[in-house]
Amino acid sequence: MGVSLTQGKRLVTPFRFDIVGSFLRPERLKKARASFKEGSISETELKQVEDTCIIDLIQKQKEVGLQVITDGEFRRSWWHLDFMWGLNGVGKKTIEQGYIFNDEETRPETASLTGKISGENHPFVEHFSFIRAYEEDGVVARQTIPAPAQFLAELQRPDNLKITEDIYPDEEELLADIAKAYQTVIKDLYDAGCRSLQLDDCTWGMLVDPNYWKSRHDGATVEEIGELFLRVNNLAIENLPEDLVVTTHVCRGNYHSTWASSGGYDSISNILFARENVSAYYLEFDTDRAGDFIPLQHVSEEKLVVLGLFSSKTGELEDKEVIKARIEEAAQYVDIDRLCVSPQCGFASTEEGNILTEEQQWEKLRLVKEVADEVWG
Repeated sequence: MGVSLTQGKRLVTPFRFDIVGSFLRPERLKKARASFKEGSISETELKQVEDTCIIDLIQKQKEVGLQVITDGEFRRSWWHLDFMWGLNGVGKKTIEQGYIFNDEETRPETASLTGKISGENHPFVEHFSFIRAYEEDGVVARQTIPAPAQFLAELQRPDNLKITEDIYPDEEELLADIAKAYQTVIKDLYDAGCRSLQLDDCTWGMLVDPNYWKSRHDGATVEEIGELFLRVNNLAIENLPEDLVVTTHVCRGNYHSTWASSGGYDSISNILFARENVSAYYLEFDTDRAGDFIPLQHVSEEKLVVLGLFSSKTGELEDKEVIKARIEEAAQYVDIDRLCVSPQCGFASTEEGNILTEEQQWEKLRLVKEVADEVWG
């Protein structure tokens, strides 16, 4: 095959063999969360179970050869809403309909405004401090949070739009307050030792699907919506410390092994890939729903791309030679030294998790590492 071996082990994220961040919740943790919800254990008792499960998870991540560790999002129910609920001026709300996926509907929950937004005293800072204690030489702790655009999109979904506009009649003030709140949280994470921050962002994955954006954005074009998402994301991450690596993960939905949207990156690539001020993109490429690699030609030269060529939705293992051939194909558009590999998403974007076993999860990651080692040495 034509992909050449290349030396130079990466010392900052992303790594040649990488992950998106969430892991299947162990049964012990699921039971503890259910017991807490019904009031039979205390918050302190739940935290003790979370701590134990996270320590075990960190050890397994190290054993499988990862250079990055996360808490698996074990303290969350959702990949995104828990973060939003942790901001000031935001509350948890039950609504009539959940998010609609290909063949399932999620729990009907959302994040809705209760007042002006700010980011002081966010609980995720303490969550990060816990895993940071398990960093070691060659192993970095990463914090994953939903992108600012994802928060904006949540506040503008039909169930929330009126209250958002009541509190923020001026959209510019809304964007500014979202950006300031994120800046506050990011500074606090940095002060707690965070040097690897990942912004998870489904907005782009939804935007490439005409069936989605036409139903949610009356009269607006993909370019207009994309420019709005780009602006709020870049506002939130401007003027950050140089040694804080900020990356982003783009997804088309990942819930209980199903998906929410389809479409290649063509319509957004000259906005997202060329102008979002992140260091790397974690991109879904595990099925043809994500299109081909041609849009990668718009990735600006200093940025890296993590190819999500392995599916976190199934325990079936991919063919290594097929994966290597796809890496070779992607290298026509982004230099091989700027490529990495990972699953296309986390294994449990919500606490329900995808439909595979924990052992299949680890087998999948061992395969990703094998491919990375064989391609990059």
